[in-house]
Amino acid sequence: MPDPRFLVFTRDGCALCDEFILELKPALAAAGLAFGIRDVDADPEALRRYGLKLPVLTCDGSVVCHGRFDADALARLTGR
Repeated sequence: MPDPRFLVFTRDGCALCDEFILELKPALAAAGLAFGIRDVDADPEALRRYGLKLPVLTCDGSVVCHGRFDADALARLTGR
């Protein structure tokens, strides 16, 4: 099964990641879109790429935002 178009890279125990996902969920749902979650520590390539920049939201493999949820960046991609 292919990766979802939107992926959030997180780490267990990351409160900022949890907050990011809580903000992201309704924004994507309003656009009729879903997202996947990937544990950065379970993916050596993602760990090398993102390390401590978590959380990271990607769309089709490109970074949309990291650290804090950026509703404006997401709106530019979804047209909302």
